[in-house]
Formats: sequence, structure tokens, C-alpha cells
Amino acid sequence: MIQMTQGKLKGLEAVSDAKGIIRAAAMDQRGSLAKSIAKAKGVDPKQVTPAMMSEFKVAVTKVLTPHASAILLDPEYGLEAVKAKDKKAGVLLAYESSGYDNTRPGRIPDLLDEWTVRRLIEAGADAIKVLIYYNPFEKKEVNTIKHTFVERIGAECAWHDVPYFLEFVGYPLDGSSLSDLEFAKQKPQVVSKSMEEFSKPRYGIDVLKVEIPVNMQFTEGTKAFKGSKAYTRKEALQFFKETAKVAKRPFIYLSAGVGDDEFRESLELAAEAGVTFAGVLCGRATWKEGIPVYGQKGVKALEDWLRDRGVKNIKALNETLNRGAQPWFSLYGGREKIEVVDRAGRPVQKSAGKTSRQGCCQP
Repeated sequence: MIQMTQGKLKGLEAVSDAKGIIRAAAMDQRGSLAKSIAKAKGVDPKQVTPAMMSEFKVAVTKVLTPHASAILLDPEYGLEAVKAKDKKAGVLLAYESSGYDNTRPGRIPDLLDEWTVRRLIEAGADAIKVLIYYNPFEKKEVNTIKHTFVERIGAECAWHDVPYFLEFVGYPLDGSSLSDLEFAKQKPQVVSKSMEEFSKPRYGIDVLKVEIPVNMQFTEGTKAFKGSKAYTRKEALQFFKETAKVAKRPFIYLSAGVGDDEFRESLELAAEAGVTFAGVLCGRATWKEGIPVYGQKGVKALEDWLRDRGVKNIKALNETLNRGAQPWFSLYGGREKIEVVDRAGRPVQKSAGKTSRQGCCQP
């Protein structure tokens, strides 16, 4: 039996489907989206206006959220999109600044200057999402800063009784590319150690947003394989199992910008490995091919593309989830294993009224 406060439970239910599976679309990209739109338009990224960013996010949100349990947006350019979402879809709002601090080593994260958890909730957030770049083998002094950063946000989310989703993205320590063979060989350990670290109760995280533990393009025996082997398909299945084993919090997979076919194949491997993953937060794999359409033909053409190819992509992803994903509460043994409590840890009687946000989730 675990204890969970009313606001945490309400928020998790808001971003999940009726079965407890998180089928969330991600549209919180900022710097990378501006660069992609600029490339499609043939202009400098500085010429991509906030209005363009908002217009793109509104189109994606309006068309795709009828097929998603939630949408992840940012408060910088995504608040108009919050108004455009399907009324049944929940909302996650990003709290971190785009990118990381380039003035010092270690990819140190930062928060948006004008936002707090309370303000994000007031803007419509059912859950808070934070992204950090993390390598468990980084220098101790660097990771101590990141651990403190994550812990501080956990306390803020606990105070306001709202679910906390942490996304951690690995990176090579030698400055090489994410797409290099050597980093592909390191990736299973990077993902596993990161999941183990942020499962600790001290961080107050409710859902881990994790990378696929292998690079499918270096996985021999898969459709995505490009010719250079880091692991066999059998070894990849074992890596899925080993990373999932260390998780003490529900986790969902992120697409990390790969194509929709590759991402679906990776989820099929997770299902074959028997991994209890709770769904996805999938962004560019679903809609990135629509960027050139928007850049060259405008928002109406983008909406037409989304209604065709974008909807087909998300429906195919949902079919894959139907075969493999499990409710987020499966990790705890089922919904009946959750005791709803108030901030002081006292049991709460079920009420037909609106639940309040107070307290934190305690395993």
C-alpha cells in the first residue's frame, strides 16, 4: 500500500486515459522548433516570431489532442494552445528554460524566470514537467547541482500537490555526438543509473520520463538498424528488462526526436521484454514531418497534413501502446493499493466534490 495525496492523484488521472495509460503528445519544444521552422522557411531563426511558434503549437494541439490523453506545452509559446486542446485531454506544462547554461560546463539546467509551480497550475497545468541533461558518470560537483535542482522542484510540487514528471536526457562526457557508436554502447548504463537515482523518494518525482535504453539504429536485428552494431536484438531486450527493474516510480518513454516507425519499434521491443511502462510522451515522432509543410505553405496546410499523416501517426502509436503499455499504478500493484491521504498523511474520504491540491506523494 502506498499513500498519495488528492492533488497528485487527480493530476495523474487527468493526464492518463480511462485505463491509467499515459498517451501524451509533446509540444513544448522551443529553440529546436524555432530552428526547424527557420530552416523550412529559409530564414534566420531570429525571424521566427512568437506568433509563429504559438500558431504551430495551436495547430498541433487542436488536431492531435482528440487522440491523446494529454498534451505537454510550454508557458512561453503554448498558452494559446492550452485553450485549443480537446476538453478531455490533460495538460502538462514545462517549467525549465529551453536548453541549458552554456557559460559553465556540465549542461546545468535553469527554470523559467517568470514562472513558479503555482503560476503553472493557474495557467492550466494538471502536472509539471522538468527536463534536465544528465549523465550519472558526470563529475560529482556537477551532479550535486542537478540533484539539488531536481529535489528543490520536488518540494515545490509537493507543497502545491501537483504531479511532478522528470525527464532526463543522457549525453556523452567526451563531447562526442549522441549518435556515435561509443555513446550507444554506454546508453543502457546511463539510462539505468539515471532511473535508479531519480526513483529515490527524496526527489518527490511521480513519473519518470525516460529515454529508450538502447539506440535502435545500432541494434542488430531491428528494422532501424543502420549497420554498425552496439548490441544484438536479444541484448537489447535484456537492457529493457534491466533498466525497468531499477525503477521505483512509474515511467513513460520519450521519443527523443526519432521517426515514428523507429519509436514504435522500440516500444514493441519494450512490450516483448515484458517491461511495465506506463505510456509515452511523444513529440517530434508524430508531427515533425509537418514542419516543412508549415514553413512552405502555412498553417492551413499544416492542419491538413496533421489531420491526415499526423493523426495516422498518433493512432498507430496508440495501437502499439494498446499491446504493451500498462496503467501507471501497475508499478504499485494496482489502483486499489493507493491510499488517498491529506497533507498530514491522514486518510481522505472519497467525495463527489472537487479535490484539493495539498501535500505530497509518499511511497
